[in-house]
Amino acid sequence: MFEKLKDIENRYAEVESALGDAAQISNQQRLIELSKTHAELSPIVSTYQEYQQLESALEETLLLIESETDAEMLGLAQEELDALTAEKERLTEELKVLIIPKDPNDAKNVIIEIRAGTGGEEASLFAAELFRMYTRYAERQNWKLELLSSNATGLKGFKEVVFSIAGQNAYSQLKFEGGIHRVQRIPATEASGRIHTSAATVAVLPEAEALDLAIDEATELRIDTYRSSGPGGQSVNTTDSAIRITHLPTGLVVTCQDEKSQHKNRSKAMKILRARLQEQKQFELNSERAETRRSMVGSGDRSEKIRTYNFPQSRVTDHRIQFSSYQLDSVLDGDLQTFIERLTTADQAERLKEA
Repeated sequence: MFEKLKDIENRYAEVESALGDAAQISNQQRLIELSKTHAELSPIVSTYQEYQQLESALEETLLLIESETDAEMLGLAQEELDALTAEKERLTEELKVLIIPKDPNDAKNVIIEIRAGTGGEEASLFAAELFRMYTRYAERQNWKLELLSSNATGLKGFKEVVFSIAGQNAYSQLKFEGGIHRVQRIPATEASGRIHTSAATVAVLPEAEALDLAIDEATELRIDTYRSSGPGGQSVNTTDSAIRITHLPTGLVVTCQDEKSQHKNRSKAMKILRARLQEQKQFELNSERAETRRSMVGSGDRSEKIRTYNFPQSRVTDHRIQFSSYQLDSVLDGDLQTFIERLTTADQAERLKEA
């Protein structure tokens, strides 16, 4: 580990030197890459330098203990040694986590797709509650949420809702939310008072930049326009503003009709399409690695049951880490931080074992 840290320290020095080179200023792309690398390496190097200073202090304290004869001074030196040893252990664990290879998508914005699953109208209502949960979480983080596409039901539920969240490290915070979310409660329409189980599917996709994927729009896309419709199929617009984009090589289809402007619908549909194509590409890559790596907190596969929201017990259970919270109302109001931190810690521990 310390050989790797020394290499990182040397690389950091090279990057700092390059950033101070006036010749780099004219190359904007190179400057962006160097600045990004500098920001990624900075916390590792500062922690490693703190560790090195601690090592020096430990050596000095040990020498003092060996040479000291005064009982009182010896006692103080021993206390100092214990404190420094504990701090060394803490920094060692911190460095182990810091040198775990980062997910290249962690800093990206996200696109989240929520779809009602089994459970009919109750599942659609639950999908709407999940949408509100992520909306409230985004507000707590001061992130920007934009609705991209939705298919509402007559009872204020969603058959499907797609939205983007833009904010610092949004994907790193939300990437473990992908999978099947299950709700257990008595629906308002249930006269006998029986508890029903319904589900909604959540997919969390890193937002793909134009540079990430090359799409030849002239040959790879078929773009159709039509009039948007609301619940029940009634027309809600008198112009052909709704957009349907078909990616011919893969057969992926994206529709968007929420905006009155055809241009805005097209822009949103392309954003969703890029994210789905990126997800498909990532899925193929993960499938190749599946035999050698299986994350403790799951693959993010939308077919995997990850969490249960039990209303009678006011309980939320994440099945991947076997953790339950009895603050159901708070969780549905966007208080997800405890789950996110525990899932992140579990993933780091798993990757640390593999490393």
